[in-house]
Amino acid sequence: MKPRIKVLTLAVNDLERSLAFYRDGLGLPTKGIIGEEFEDGAVVFFHMGDDLILALYPAPSLSKDAKISVTQARLGAVSIGHIVKSKEDVDAIMKQAVDAGAVVTDPASDRFWGGYSGYFHDPDGHLWEIAWNPQWTVED
Repeated sequence: MKPRIKVLTLAVNDLERSLAFYRDGLGLPTKGIIGEEFEDGAVVFFHMGDDLILALYPAPSLSKDAKISVTQARLGAVSIGHIVKSKEDVDAIMKQAVDAGAVVTDPASDRFWGGYSGYFHDPDGHLWEIAWNPQWTVED
């Protein structure tokens, strides 16, 4: 296996609500819901840069596709990290997320590892970390 991840798929309870959170609330560009002409095919894709795609897929459809039981256990098993250029960017995105309906689990603060970050849950409980790391650079 080569070291790459192309698509990160999040199981969501309400595709329209999650689309609104990520597109309208966080400002991520998308073509909206596609694949509705297929049974269990409705999905949303966000091109995140660096060749990564964030996909939103209804939980029942994902479970059916993967042949697993639908699970609601999404709280904290994984965190999704979004790296930004400054502490101010962390604060701005945390506020944007809250305004969009996110639930902050840990407000932005200085971290033991020398950076600055905060955590929130999206409407389906997926955990996000918005972080500035002085040792990493990011391009816009």
